[in-house]
Amino acid sequence: MTHYSRAHTFKPLSTFVQKTYPRVVQKKCTEFVAMHQPVLLEECLKYLGLKPGMTVVDATLGLGGHSSEILKAVGPDGYLFAFEKDEENLKVANERLKGVGKNFQIFHDSFDSLKDRLREKGVSHVDAVLFDLGLSSPHIDDPVRGFSFLKDGPLDMRFDRSHGRTAADLLNSLPEKELADIFFKFGEERASRKLAKAICEDRRKEKFVSTKQFADYVERVLGRGKPGRHRATKVFQALRIAVNEELTALELGLAQAIELLAPHGHVVVLSYHSLEDRIVKNLFKQLATNLRDPNDPFGARVLSKKSLSLLNKKPITPSAEEVSENSRARSALLRAAEKL
Repeated sequence: MTHYSRAHTFKPLSTFVQKTYPRVVQKKCTEFVAMHQPVLLEECLKYLGLKPGMTVVDATLGLGGHSSEILKAVGPDGYLFAFEKDEENLKVANERLKGVGKNFQIFHDSFDSLKDRLREKGVSHVDAVLFDLGLSSPHIDDPVRGFSFLKDGPLDMRFDRSHGRTAADLLNSLPEKELADIFFKFGEERASRKLAKAICEDRRKEKFVSTKQFADYVERVLGRGKPGRHRATKVFQALRIAVNEELTALELGLAQAIELLAPHGHVVVLSYHSLEDRIVKNLFKQLATNLRDPNDPFGARVLSKKSLSLLNKKPITPSAEEVSENSRARSALLRAAEKL
C-alpha cells in the first residue's frame, strides 16, 4: 500500500477519482495522488537498483505512487507487474500508470498468488520486487471502509470487499479463545483475554456493527489509553490483520518473490509495525546465512549456501522532515536484499 509524504505542485489527476470514491474522500484522494510522493521514494528506487529494460513487480500497488516512478525508471523496454486487492485503489492506480506508459499489468489479487499469476504470463524471473505494506490513505480517510475509528463507519476492514469475512463477522461469531489470540498475536494487546471475554458476553445483547461503537466499547472495558493513543488502536490493527490474513500472505508472498528473483535481483520491503518487520528480518537473515550441518563438530560442512545478501543491516527510516510532512510515515522501516 502507498503512504504519501513530500509535496509537489498540484495537478488534477482526472475525474476518475471523483467517480471512484465517495465525496468524503474525493478531495483528499485527489490531493494525495497529485501532490505527494510515496514514503521513502528515493530510497526505494535506489535499493531496487532499477535500470531501463528491467522487469519489476510492485506487490502492493496502492494508488500507484511507487509504481509510476518504477515505470519511468524501467522505460518503454521494461515491464511492470503489480498486485492490488482493493478494487477502488486499483482503478485509480491504473489511470495514473496509463499517464506514464502502457508497459504494465495489474492483477486484482493478493501477492501471495505472485508466483502463479506471473507464471501464467510466462514469467519465470524478475529483476526487482517491492512490497509497501500497510494501509493506503483512502482506507483511513473513507469511513465506509471501517479501518479507522476517527469517523464512524461499518466494521468492515476488508481490502477486497468482493469476498471474505468482515471485522464485524469475526467479533460477533468467533469463540473467546480465537478472539483473544487475534488481539494478542496481531495487536500485542496484553489485556486480550479480558477483552475477548467481555465481547463474547456482551454480543449476546447487542451485535458490534460500527467502528465508533466498538472503539468506545474497548475503551469502556480496558480503560483509556496513553495520551495521544486511543486504547482501541492495537485492537483495530489486530482485527485488520486477521480479516485480511496479512501476515500469512506476507510470509508466502515474500518467499515467492525471492524465489522468482533473477541473480543480482533486489527485493525491497517497507513495513509499518513490528510484526511485519520481524517476518521480513527473520526471512532475510535466514536466507543470508549458510545452513551448516549441526552434526559437524567443526561447523565447516554447509548443507545449503545462502541465497541472499543484505543490502542494509539495519532498517532505513524516514527523515524527520518526511515524518513532519506525513505522520503516517513515522513507523516505516525499509529492508532490502540482493539475490545471489
